[in-house]
Amino acid sequence: MTPVLAGFDHQRVPVADGVSLHAAVGGTGTPIVLLHGFPQTHLMWRHVAADLAADHTVICPDLRGYGASDKPAETDGTRYAKRTMAADVVALARALGHDRFALAGHDRGALVAFRAGLDHPDAITHLACLDVLPTLDMWDVLHGVGAAVGFHLYLMAQPPGLPERMISASADEFFAYFLDSWTRDPEAIPADVRAAYLDACRSAVPSIVADYRASAGIDVEHDRADRAAGERLRMPVSVLQQDWGAALGFDAAARWRAWAPDLHHDTVTCGHFMAEEGPADIAKALRALLAR
Repeated sequence: MTPVLAGFDHQRVPVADGVSLHAAVGGTGTPIVLLHGFPQTHLMWRHVAADLAADHTVICPDLRGYGASDKPAETDGTRYAKRTMAADVVALARALGHDRFALAGHDRGALVAFRAGLDHPDAITHLACLDVLPTLDMWDVLHGVGAAVGFHLYLMAQPPGLPERMISASADEFFAYFLDSWTRDPEAIPADVRAAYLDACRSAVPSIVADYRASAGIDVEHDRADRAAGERLRMPVSVLQQDWGAALGFDAAARWRAWAPDLHHDTVTCGHFMAEEGPADIAKALRALLAR
């Protein structure tokens, strides 16, 4: 049986251009939207969402191209731009009755959240980004042999065709590699959840690759334009990440502070999948952000 967020209502919500998102919605109170990362679905928030639902309306969608959400074919390089995916999230919240909401994202979802904060500052009250750098900064700091940690970024940045064929040929092994190597606590992702992640990714290779390819193209263009224009995140921002700065030789907090004047930055000792490895700590950090 496929695991679900117990006690949450599961809906399909139209957001734009014939695209609908699957979302789990639960709790009551001020709204917060939680965006998953790669190679996961909304299920990654199962522990944190249950905690926050005690006093917040919690919305956990599958991003466009992932999980049970629609996966439109890429045609012009914009359908998986983070600007497009961020607009999906704002449209989803509005369809559920929320013009303003807090937003937290992990990994790919954090890049969508970052773009939503820049593009829709009047909608986003608070912003949390887990274990990423903004796209433009990410490419800036990857160099030399240290960039090998991001080999998948370079693979999926290649023109359409080869990445999709290579990954589809060994999809379970490819996606399982990240689930297994990026966690420090193998028990944090139980067998049924792991199977659900692999099943979801297996059927979404073209859209996942399109998401990553956008981050080597149009997303960089959008970030570069905003940096040149001096755009900043206007809301309180919290960033939690592994100590990538020490590992790769850059100042992660400074990178983030250039985008977010009202920043709380902290490092964690758990692995990449922190909402599953340390859910109590993540829920506590999100509550602290919401109190700012």
